[in-house]
Amino acid sequence: MAALNFQIDGKDPQSKARAGRITTDHGIIETPIFMPVGTAGTVKAVPQRDLSDDIHAQIILGNTYHLYLRPGTHVLETAGGLHKFMDWKRPILTDSGGYQVFSLSDRRKITEEGVTFSSHIDGSKHLFSPETSMDIQRCIGADIIMAFDECPPYPSDYGYARESMERTHRWLDRCIAHLDATPVKYGFDQHLFPIVQGSMYKDLRVASAEAIAERDAAGNAIGGLSVGEPHEDMYAMTEVVCGVLPEDKPRYLMGVGTPENLLENMALGVDMFDCVMPTRNARHGLLFTWNGTFNMKNEKWSNDHSPLDPQGTSPVDSRYSKAYVRHLLKANEYLALYICSVHNLAFYLELARQARAHILAGDFTEWKNAVVPQLNQRI
Repeated sequence: MAALNFQIDGKDPQSKARAGRITTDHGIIETPIFMPVGTAGTVKAVPQRDLSDDIHAQIILGNTYHLYLRPGTHVLETAGGLHKFMDWKRPILTDSGGYQVFSLSDRRKITEEGVTFSSHIDGSKHLFSPETSMDIQRCIGADIIMAFDECPPYPSDYGYARESMERTHRWLDRCIAHLDATPVKYGFDQHLFPIVQGSMYKDLRVASAEAIAERDAAGNAIGGLSVGEPHEDMYAMTEVVCGVLPEDKPRYLMGVGTPENLLENMALGVDMFDCVMPTRNARHGLLFTWNGTFNMKNEKWSNDHSPLDPQGTSPVDSRYSKAYVRHLLKANEYLALYICSVHNLAFYLELARQARAHILAGDFTEWKNAVVPQLNQRI
């Protein structure tokens, strides 16, 4: 399998932030990058054309658990993979299915072989193992695929966190072996990212990062954070892990987070992020802007005919007024979900682009410290 190319274009002199470029067979990803979540082969409420043309998404996520259950790998294979199935020509990353399976605490059982679980759709029984996760992700055809891991709950006691971490490492070796033994399906390379675990224990995080670094994978991910712990603990664990993981490989912090979370973790050396927050909050009318967050359902916007966001970078921001979007939300019109989702995703992608520009300019830390208080305001 060809190596994933990662080039560092610049570093911030006052932090560990870096601007880079990841080259895949479906295109280049400029980092730091935020990746919209397309759980079931769609980023909720947003057409693929708008993702590429208006939001400028460079890479999106697919969800192994959901795509396996519906439409199923046989459908994806006959379509020629997820890229063709959903008409998306840029890179895709898939998770391993582990997080969704482990979140089903009342309907799954963990063994050394893997995880047996009941479908949330029809209750049918299934097994996810390192090998089946690799097979499913081969069928989906993502450019970047994740190793099958166990995400321990928060909080976890030390003994369980260690046991879970060691099982994740054993599963990783099985993922690597199985991937090496199976050919690519669609004529382009797929690249495996192992996942660092260890809960909130520094020594476990160090041990896991060292074990992952030894595998010399194409890139590395940090899992088990943003699961309910205080932000200070997230930053502390990220800093520890980034201090161990190799600098010449991209680092992906899974499931994070708020605009502030993104910037603070960029400063610690993280390159890639994903989170459902921008689209999930959008569907409830909560918008992110450079001046803070505001709830479009509030009465004070009912007769405000100013642009949705004068500083926004997507067409919806100048095209629609606050009063109109509030009206759509209160009337439960589907168009509201589209407008708010496009706005929030465009904001997150612009945040990443601005961060990259300031890293390259050498003033990322000053810029971050100035904008974070603004981002945290509630309007």
